[in-house]
Formats: sequence, C-alpha cells, structure tokens
Amino acid sequence: MSEYWKDVIGGSKSLLVGLSITAKEFFKPVVTEQYPWDVPVMTEKFRGHIELLKNEETGKPKCVACGMCMRACPSGCITLAGKKPEGEKKKVVTKYILDFTTCSLCGSCIESCNFKAIDFSNEYNLASTRKEDYIFDLVKRLKEQG
Repeated sequence: MSEYWKDVIGGSKSLLVGLSITAKEFFKPVVTEQYPWDVPVMTEKFRGHIELLKNEETGKPKCVACGMCMRACPSGCITLAGKKPEGEKKKVVTKYILDFTTCSLCGSCIESCNFKAIDFSNEYNLASTRKEDYIFDLVKRLKEQG
C-alpha cells in the first residue's frame, strides 16, 4: 500500500512541475509567425538554391563557364556550357542548369567559384508537385530579373 502512495505523490509532483512550466510559458509573448499573412524575413545565412550573379557594369552574368562549380558539386546537379565570342577575353556562359531536386545545399559550388559568380538565393517559397519545376535555367532567370 505504501508503494501506491509513493506513485500518487510522485505523479502529483510531476504534474505540478509540468503545469508550472505551462503557466510560465503561457504569459510569454507569442513567437509563432502567421506564415501566409506575415512574410518571414530571410536571414543573411539562409541557403536557398544557387543563383547567378550579374556584373553591375555590363549586366551580364559574372560566370565565365570555367566549370569549377560543376566539378566541385558532390550531387552532380549543375550543368553548364559556354562559348568564347570573337573579340572577347573570357568565355560567356550560355547554359547553366541547376537540378534542385538533387542539390544538397552544401555550398561547395559557391566556395569553388573564383569569380564570385554564384551565391545562395533568398527564395524560400518553392512548392510544386512536378519535378520539372525544380530544374532551373539560371541564365534565363537572370535575364528575367532584369
């Protein structure tokens, strides 16, 4: 019979500890974001998919199609091609495809880029049921951004 009362007292103590924690948290300010109505601010270290950066002077991509990002990618999700126009010193990227379905967001491609031509985007709201929507043509996206 004494074992019964030990269990009752121990359970009551545990219940009071839990209720005291709940009561203390109840009066703290709400930290939940009301997502669709309140758009979250992305932090500086947020890792979205990669994006090409453009040269501010020319408005063209900084990428010279050296292929270092493609070789550094452990997932093999980057495909790029480039050509060297006549009279130019560097190659120009003509195709830069990112298969975001296999990207692990490791950042190896960004670290390996000597020209600082790619960076993580702040785009977070990617939702689709089709795989094709996650295969990005980054050259086309850069042109669409203006």
